[in-house]
Amino acid sequence: MKLFTNKISYNNISQFLTINLILVIFILFTTCTSGDNVPSEISNDSYISAERIDGSFTLSEPGNSAPIFLSSEDWPGVIRVAKLLQTDIKNVTGNKPNLSTDQMPESGEIILVGTIGKNSFIDDLIHKGKINVEAIRGKWETFLIEVVDEPFPKVDRALVIVGSDKRGTIFGMFDLSEKIGVSPWYWWADVPVKKKNKVYVLPVSYTLGEPKVKYRGIFINDEAPALSGWSMAKYGTDRFNHNLYEHVFELILRLKGNFLWPAMWGRAFYDDDPINPKLADEYGIVISTSHHEPMMRAHVEWSRYGSGPWNYATNKENLRKFWKEGIERMNGYESVITLAMRGDGDEAMSEDANVELLEQIVRDQREIIKDVTGKNLEDIPQVWALYKEVQEYYDKGMRVPDDVTILLCDDNWGNIRKLPKLNEPPREGGYGIYYHYDYVGGPRNYKWLNTNQIERVWEQMHLAYEYGADRIWVVNVGDIKPMEFPISFFLDYAWNPKEYPAESLPEYYRNWAEEQFGVEYSSEIADLISKYTKYNSRRKPELLSPETYSLINYREAETIVRDYNELAKNAKRIYDTLSTEYKDAYYQLVLHPVIACANLNELYVTAAKNQLYAKQDRIETNNLAIKVKELFDKDAEITDYYNNVLAGGKWNHMMDQTHIGYTYWQQPDENNIPEVIEIESLANAKMGVAIEGSDNWWPQSNDEVLLPEFDKFNQQSYYIEIFNQGKTPFDYSIQTGEPWVRLYQPSGRIVTEEQLLVSVDWDRVTEGKHKVPITIIGSEGSKVIVQTLINNPSTPKGESISGFVEANGYVSIEAVHYTNAVGSNGISWQVIPNLGRTLSAVTSIPVTSPEQIPGGNSPHLEYQVYLFSKGEISVNVYLSPTLNFHNDPKGIRYAISFDDEAPQIINIATNPNYADLHRDPVWSRWVAENINIQQSKHNINKPGVHTLKFWMVDPGVVLQKIVIETETIAPSYLGPPESFNGSLLNEE
Repeated sequence: MKLFTNKISYNNISQFLTINLILVIFILFTTCTSGDNVPSEISNDSYISAERIDGSFTLSEPGNSAPIFLSSEDWPGVIRVAKLLQTDIKNVTGNKPNLSTDQMPESGEIILVGTIGKNSFIDDLIHKGKINVEAIRGKWETFLIEVVDEPFPKVDRALVIVGSDKRGTIFGMFDLSEKIGVSPWYWWADVPVKKKNKVYVLPVSYTLGEPKVKYRGIFINDEAPALSGWSMAKYGTDRFNHNLYEHVFELILRLKGNFLWPAMWGRAFYDDDPINPKLADEYGIVISTSHHEPMMRAHVEWSRYGSGPWNYATNKENLRKFWKEGIERMNGYESVITLAMRGDGDEAMSEDANVELLEQIVRDQREIIKDVTGKNLEDIPQVWALYKEVQEYYDKGMRVPDDVTILLCDDNWGNIRKLPKLNEPPREGGYGIYYHYDYVGGPRNYKWLNTNQIERVWEQMHLAYEYGADRIWVVNVGDIKPMEFPISFFLDYAWNPKEYPAESLPEYYRNWAEEQFGVEYSSEIADLISKYTKYNSRRKPELLSPETYSLINYREAETIVRDYNELAKNAKRIYDTLSTEYKDAYYQLVLHPVIACANLNELYVTAAKNQLYAKQDRIETNNLAIKVKELFDKDAEITDYYNNVLAGGKWNHMMDQTHIGYTYWQQPDENNIPEVIEIESLANAKMGVAIEGSDNWWPQSNDEVLLPEFDKFNQQSYYIEIFNQGKTPFDYSIQTGEPWVRLYQPSGRIVTEEQLLVSVDWDRVTEGKHKVPITIIGSEGSKVIVQTLINNPSTPKGESISGFVEANGYVSIEAVHYTNAVGSNGISWQVIPNLGRTLSAVTSIPVTSPEQIPGGNSPHLEYQVYLFSKGEISVNVYLSPTLNFHNDPKGIRYAISFDDEAPQIINIATNPNYADLHRDPVWSRWVAENINIQQSKHNINKPGVHTLKFWMVDPGVVLQKIVIETETIAPSYLGPPESFNGSLLNEE
């Protein structure tokens, strides 16, 4: 799925205008004529039309589809995929085209498919000048799609799909399939094809060019219990065979990928089914083995066939024999051979392992490769993965030959640990990246659902590409499902990162939604996907607990549940309007992750409320315990529907992953309901009062009952909860000390509880600070006086405010709401829409910029604020948990200052020395909370207007939010909500 117009050329200007007029009419027609709630479909950069124009090629009309013609001398994989194209055309149009090899079809129009040098008919067209392939000849995986008039005698017109190599031709065919309405996810997510009666190809020359990243693929990992259980149910074995892998190969190619690390926990790609590698090579899938499986041998094969310990120092000969068999079995298939060695079972090597030993291992492995293949080592792709402790060996000086690709890695949580230095000479083998969408390890497994924001993927992989890591990109996708959306993005982005600038990411969501479901609901579906991934990325579902979100401060937990449930409501509304054929795909790709996570978050928040209510002896306590059980059961019902009902049970076991009740990093054997408390309630009524901002209750507590401060700028409302501790209802009445302190319901009856909002009529409040009592009287004899603090300062005047205003001891600022963005020295500021826990993020570009000395006119962001406080204050900067990918001893830094004070330089990340980062509690907190909060101290001489400046020092720092703390702020997970901003008000 491509976002921008690619390389399309037209024969003349009149043809250009005609074609674009047809496209406009086609778009209007499909938009206006979709009915019966079947999503209409258009393409963003399509060379496909529903209308015939002069010179267009008739792919299909009622009763007939153009035949497909190939050479038997072409690659077997090309012929295999041509049969898939044949099926795709039939599924879209209802008319199956004939497919033939060598014998020219008797038809006025034909689809001619072939690879340069492997198809004599195409080579003849090239020789006669009928097609010009200079733009693709000799290129890697490049294709050209072109309509050619009178290519052969008795053939009026041909649609030529020509590839520079095997995969180039395959990608050309699958590009046509996608453009006519076949989603790459038609099988793996049951996305229906978009039916069409007529399909024409416009008379254009179309190519995507050469991919920017050479090897682009996925790693199937941590495949139990979901994918393994599904495989057993569908194919009768949990050792993945060619029946399963054929669908994997096809998916990768339809997404224009080419690379696979096969599943490896208890599974062996070569050994489990000898057809696997043969079929992969036929399709053109490059097989490698994961970071800890050297020499084309799966991890489990050592336990099946190995002899002695997995230790090269003590068992060299047995390991050499084992590895030699792996290279012999490779049989010339296109592969990337993993080198070096980790400990058995993806563990670190023994403590006595050293650089010298590892370098010897690599030398011996390369000797085996050369001896077995008889080829020059420089002609055989090899890779060394710097995963976990292996990076330490590299940092200590270990090196591999220049032709070996160095695979750099993230921290298993989507934060790249190391990138090449910009001043280093290029390596023949280049650099690559191993990235994660799924992980088993500390601080907690995350395997259940998609929790990956494509905005963070974009930001980190943009860094990787700009720093020259472009040889291999491989992402750990767990069970493939339910990572469909981020897999699409990863492989799309890998093809051409330049095609997707940060500002295009919202459109990527919409285009992807349109490709799966049509244009009608694409914007709404895009919003659902962008929000659920944002919400899930705040904290992985496996890390949630009743303690995660604050019940009492900023209505945080309440807002989390409300937002998720609103998302679920909107997702269900669209589901109910879709035609039946789209419901299964929509459930998998959109509805399920939304309703499952909405339910899970409400489950934990309800458990938290149960525990708080038990401390306050509320009669509602036991009802909340019941609700927790209902929500827990609902989770099981959602899982059961996915496994056993969805798509007729096609995806049975795919949602078997446990996700509730973790107690440490490893998953529980089964989901465990959160702990709840049940209490014995009083028979008679007894009033209790709780307020926002406190977990106390009155009249039990002797503390003053004091709500957070109200001010005229933020114009807050705060709640008072009146609850019953007994089974008998009671009446209440409320009196306020001033008529401009307002409550929605000043009297009523309490059976269990009521939440009442307190607000202020600011038009009637005199200037100054006021303390106004609210007296609550219960009919059972209780009385509680709640105090309100109302601040209506004489200055500043509302109309003169052009920045943020302090209230309740803080100023909370979203990074994108800067007053001014100062760029200099070729450096500017880039908003990354939707990145982060609350709104969007800002970073400096280009990301390859040199270190900057903060001060003067150097690059910085300015935030104007009005402070009522003076003296020492704190500035908390909320940053994406970027690591010190420069591996610079100085770390990765920003600077911060107020007004004209000297900027303070803050290092956000040193270079941890832990092989397994989860042993570092600071890093563990960063990734668990998906934020790095850095604090600095400043002195404010006087109240009034001030300018906070955030300075660029090093590239790669990603700013999400700033909280200025003039008093100790109330604890919460996301931090205080954004403060009043006069600039935004004036804009509105």
